[in-house]
Amino acid sequence: MTKAEIDSNVLYSQVQRRLVESGEWDRMLRLLNAKLNESGWTDDLRHRAKEHARSVDAPTFQSLLEEISPQVQTTMPLAVKRELIATIRQYVEKQFEK
Repeated sequence: MTKAEIDSNVLYSQVQRRLVESGEWDRMLRLLNAKLNESGWTDDLRHRAKEHARSVDAPTFQSLLEEISPQVQTTMPLAVKRELIATIRQYVEKQFEK
């Protein structure tokens, strides 16, 4: 691992720790959950998981996860993704202004 990668990992860990300690992490998760629910994404994903579970003889959590995981990133509404990224960016910028 290069020094730049190590520095990046350290910075990431520090920002993540601050997010958790300040309560911002929970606030962002609530925001994400609300926006995904409003868009119908959560219900759609739940429906896909149920359909997959019904289509196999002995569904396991692992098989559901393997089936649904690729769809999670590709089907997330772009507006929700952009809003969350903007929220994270604002938080990080605010931390470095101090």
